[in-house]
Amino acid sequence: MTITMQSTPGSSGYLDLYPERKMSFFKNPYILGLAAVAGIGGLLFGYDTGVISGALLYIKDDFQEVRDSYFLQETIVSMAIAGAIVGAAAGGWVNDAYGRKKATLFADVIFALGAILMAAAPDPYVLILGRLLIGLGVGTASVTAPVYIAEASPSEIRGSLVSTNVLMITGGQFLSYLVNLAFTGVSILLSAFATIYSSSAATINIERFSSSSSLVPGTWRWMLGVSGVPAVIQFVLMLFLPESPRWLFIKNRKNEAVDVLSKIYDVARLEDEVDFLTAQSEQDRQRRSNIKFWDVFKSKEIRSAFLVGGGLLAFQQFTGINTVMYYSPTIVQMAGFQANQLALLLSLIVAGMNAAGTVLGIYLIDHAGRKKLALSSLAGVAVSLIVLAFAFFKQSSSSNGLYGWLAVVGLALYIGFFSPGMGPVPWTLSSEIYPEEYRGICGGMSATVCWVSNLIVSETFLSIADGIGIGPTFLIICGITVAAFVFVVVYVPETKGLTFDEVEVIWRERAWGKNPNTHSLLEQGSQS
Repeated sequence: MTITMQSTPGSSGYLDLYPERKMSFFKNPYILGLAAVAGIGGLLFGYDTGVISGALLYIKDDFQEVRDSYFLQETIVSMAIAGAIVGAAAGGWVNDAYGRKKATLFADVIFALGAILMAAAPDPYVLILGRLLIGLGVGTASVTAPVYIAEASPSEIRGSLVSTNVLMITGGQFLSYLVNLAFTGVSILLSAFATIYSSSAATINIERFSSSSSLVPGTWRWMLGVSGVPAVIQFVLMLFLPESPRWLFIKNRKNEAVDVLSKIYDVARLEDEVDFLTAQSEQDRQRRSNIKFWDVFKSKEIRSAFLVGGGLLAFQQFTGINTVMYYSPTIVQMAGFQANQLALLLSLIVAGMNAAGTVLGIYLIDHAGRKKLALSSLAGVAVSLIVLAFAFFKQSSSSNGLYGWLAVVGLALYIGFFSPGMGPVPWTLSSEIYPEEYRGICGGMSATVCWVSNLIVSETFLSIADGIGIGPTFLIICGITVAAFVFVVVYVPETKGLTFDEVEVIWRERAWGKNPNTHSLLEQGSQS
């Protein structure tokens, strides 16, 4: 049986021919539920990103050595990222060998163990070890969730569904700030009650409690320990979810794959999807058996795809997003708002905008397209960084509180532009641009690039800002944003609404031209 590209299930030609078979975002609750459960891995990622920024304010109160050392502060934050690098690098292999489902369950176990270790840490060094375990789990989940969702998604809504994972990341960050504020409030009340109980004074200085950063010792332990709860919830729910249907086809488990697909598509489209995947699966198995790590760099078309996938995720980090999310309370304090509670409250607003912007991105990514969304996002980010730099330049030489508020507005604008575009677009593209036989290994490599970039940024931001000033630091990030804009214009293709096979054609044509025989002739020459 020969299947042309235009008749491939899910392609634009197929959906024009059978418009009644087109899927909408809310049409099938089953695929939404699958994406939501898989996205809990994103929630873990986001919660940890956000909660450490608030917890760090109180860890410094409990441990003198942390308060006195920028290096220890950066290490506590970035050790999770170091673990994520290892988790992402190994996660691609785990996904290919054992499947997306088992990889997710493995990540949940590691994450829960890390949360327990952090909550019980007697010193900063055990805390750092717990952060390393958390990172291993997050790194594995960052590879697994987008691929798992993408492989189960109809092509016409794949971008929106994969973006739900990014919504879970931003939602996790918002939740983390709520938790930070909640535990801070409880700590203040406990401090007040303790003072009332132990003091014979008739009145209490409430201002002391609202502005003090030295509250009940151990507040941060609850902030970090709670992160194990979503991991346990996902572990339980994943036991009832299936494996990725495409992975099952590759492993010659057709009956299980058909059972999963029957819950996603109606009968008419199901038959076409099964016929197509059956025709492709044997070819994919043969190609997969010969795949090695270095083949990514030997193949011209895969090398081009990896440049885009890895490059976008690197720029996602170097344009400063996790600088804003990890250190937003600290940045707010640098802007002149010294009270921990106020810093966390303003950061909560920033995190809320991040989540709201991602909801907008879920709609736009399958309507406006990946490339346009990324370009408009980067343009807005560049302007926002100029506003931030200006605010900090002025704030450093003026006692006018207006510039502190301008810095907060700059942070909000940054998130407002970043979250709909450069938040979901890199992860979505990374889950859909690689051929099936390379999807696990290249997805792992792209995520590793992301985490290495994240580590570099988080390990150096405070030190650079301390050395040259936070205003110049934001100008450097603005320059990187301009470079990212040029990168997207030159290298990133539009993949909106394309099937996996149509995306493969893009790389084939970029590598070998539009002559379909060129590639096969060159391959034959290289094998002889």
